[in-house]
Amino acid sequence: MLGNLAQAPSRAGFTGSARMAQRRVLITGAGSGLGQALAHRYARAGDKVACVDLDAARANLTRAALPGEGHLALSANVGSDDAMEQVHERIAGEWGGVDVLVNNAGIATGGAMVDTTMAEWRNVLEINLLGVVRGCRLFLPGMIAAGRGQVVNTASFAGLAGAPSIMSYGVAKAAVVALSEQLRAEVADKGITVSVLCPAFFRTNLLESWQGDPRLKSFADRMMATSPDTLDGVADRVFAAVERGEFLVLPTRHEPMRWRLKRWFPNLYFKQLLKLVRARGAGH
Repeated sequence: MLGNLAQAPSRAGFTGSARMAQRRVLITGAGSGLGQALAHRYARAGDKVACVDLDAARANLTRAALPGEGHLALSANVGSDDAMEQVHERIAGEWGGVDVLVNNAGIATGGAMVDTTMAEWRNVLEINLLGVVRGCRLFLPGMIAAGRGQVVNTASFAGLAGAPSIMSYGVAKAAVVALSEQLRAEVADKGITVSVLCPAFFRTNLLESWQGDPRLKSFADRMMATSPDTLDGVADRVFAAVERGEFLVLPTRHEPMRWRLKRWFPNLYFKQLLKLVRARGAGH
């Protein structure tokens, strides 16, 4: 079903000739990694960007490096209702709302089902899933009132094709994919597009937020270091896909084929996944 949806870009939002000269873009997790790269990409396109990050210093550094004027830096924990409500109030006061919402902030976690505590489950869901929910609930009403907008949610390829030992992370990201699919249907007639990003490993600093088994982090480090996908390359592909109104965005180069393999030959995909798991185990 998701594959079919991905082949039918919407003409709503700001795609094609309807693109506004300057849009108001809010990006969470903009202090580093993909969020920071997307902030630069939108700013280069002439948009003004609100850089939201848990780390105030990083948010300010991102804002200061952006081309153009009118950008903002805000510090907030997307896992906090109060903090995100304060972001919404600030944006409403200074900009009157946003045209593009990028729910990108998240943490990286790893661990098998039996090794992941309930506290760890709650933490990853609070940030990686409910952080997206908070952004949508706060900023969608303004988009609906305006009759236009774009919502971009960062999930992961792990949310489409789950892998063992990143149990809580994969489940949270799968929920972001499901949320995005249902939200897309809710707002399609309101002039709003929804895109969900599902990258696999690429060269970024996501693992700075790692919580879980350090052996799994070492494995993920190796996968990122050997990935052919650069941070700026992924950001450029994300930007272009969102501008086209695509729903399912697979911005790392091997994932479109892997996604087709998972959908069309699930048992074969599972066997390949087992090989990867066993090779990783041998590496320990």
